[in-house]
Amino acid sequence: MALSGIQIYKLLPQTNCKECGYPTCLAFAMKLAAKQVELSLCPYVSETSKSTLAESAAPPIRLVTLKSESSEVKAGNEVVMYRHEKTFYNKPGLFVKFSDALSPDELQKQIADADRYSTNYVGIDLSLDGFAVEAASGQTGVFGAAVKAVRSATKKPLILVGKDPAVLAAGLAALPGESVLLHGADSENWQAMAELATGTKASLSVSAGNLEELAELTEKIQAAGVEDLVLNPESDSLGNWLTMTTQIRRLALKKNFKPLGYPQIAFPHTPQAAAQAVDKYAGFIVLDKFSPGLVYPLLVLRQNIYTDPQKPIQVQPGVYEINGPKPESPVLVTTNFSITYFSVANEVEGSGMPAWLVVCDAEGMSVLTAWAAGKFDSERIAKSIKTFNLADKVSLKRVVIPGAVAVLSGELEGELPDWEIRVGPREAVDIPKFMKMAL
Repeated sequence: MALSGIQIYKLLPQTNCKECGYPTCLAFAMKLAAKQVELSLCPYVSETSKSTLAESAAPPIRLVTLKSESSEVKAGNEVVMYRHEKTFYNKPGLFVKFSDALSPDELQKQIADADRYSTNYVGIDLSLDGFAVEAASGQTGVFGAAVKAVRSATKKPLILVGKDPAVLAAGLAALPGESVLLHGADSENWQAMAELATGTKASLSVSAGNLEELAELTEKIQAAGVEDLVLNPESDSLGNWLTMTTQIRRLALKKNFKPLGYPQIAFPHTPQAAAQAVDKYAGFIVLDKFSPGLVYPLLVLRQNIYTDPQKPIQVQPGVYEINGPKPESPVLVTTNFSITYFSVANEVEGSGMPAWLVVCDAEGMSVLTAWAAGKFDSERIAKSIKTFNLADKVSLKRVVIPGAVAVLSGELEGELPDWEIRVGPREAVDIPKFMKMAL
């Protein structure tokens, strides 16, 4: 039985040390009772209390991990409905499904092409997380050979899709020691699928068309010995699917309803459905086919949602050479907020004119925000120019600061008396014109 906040409080050290991020142990206990934090945040809880608090410390949505030799994909373990309440941690794994109807050679080729796909977004490399292999043939030998072919082309985690446990077992035999997800358990085959998952320590996906049936199946399968479950709410429309996934999330988080306290999987057939699965609330997303035009926006959407809003994406402070700058090329200055950096860098690169771009450490803030917070001032700009030894790289000591902080020009002249200070445009889009006309 779950413990109340007061009961949990009595088992905590009651030191009010604040190291958990909360002002008092009572406040932390209330959050723990509401399944909004993890017990591991308390550094001083005793082992005896940990044992007693096991149920209260367990996350409302179980953590399920798919693991191969070189990488892993985690889903679940979330404790809030909305990112602004705290943050989201485990990005939904993006998979692409391939059928064993393809020959092993064709599978290897197509998997290798998708496996190589990578794109850079604001300094972050984004790629697919794994692949799903569908047992369309229904033949153990064919499916086993297909899984072997896929594994030879990629080292990423796999999902095996099928209804026949005997066929899926042939695929599992080709993946010794890996943590694989089996997809296909339903009201008709759940016993055999549970037996296979238990014997191979694989995770198991459970499908049903309504929440009542889904909850009944998870309770039966868990009683059969399978702990790592993934929910597949089946629906014939985007609206119904959204309703079901939201209800599952809410029941798990708000009501602590254990039979639905598992991550979810989605098999979207349209870009709209795939985007909705990223938003609400799939832990694993399996696409029908690989297409850079489909994968790229999903990766970017996912990155935007699962970036902690309290920790802006940053680039490494330093001097960036754009278009092969020479000693007489101008020096431009900006902050290390990724969007700001890439906006400036892309405009300079597009102009075709060489330049040195000095990126100052502003703790990931944009120009105006950093200036208002005292993180981007004349002293910091001067320190960056001196630290990065710009004087040894350029013969024309001329530095251009963003127009939004033109007020810093006088102070910067005092900090860098040997340099000419220019005020650039306020917007990055105006940089090419400025460089051609004023530099």
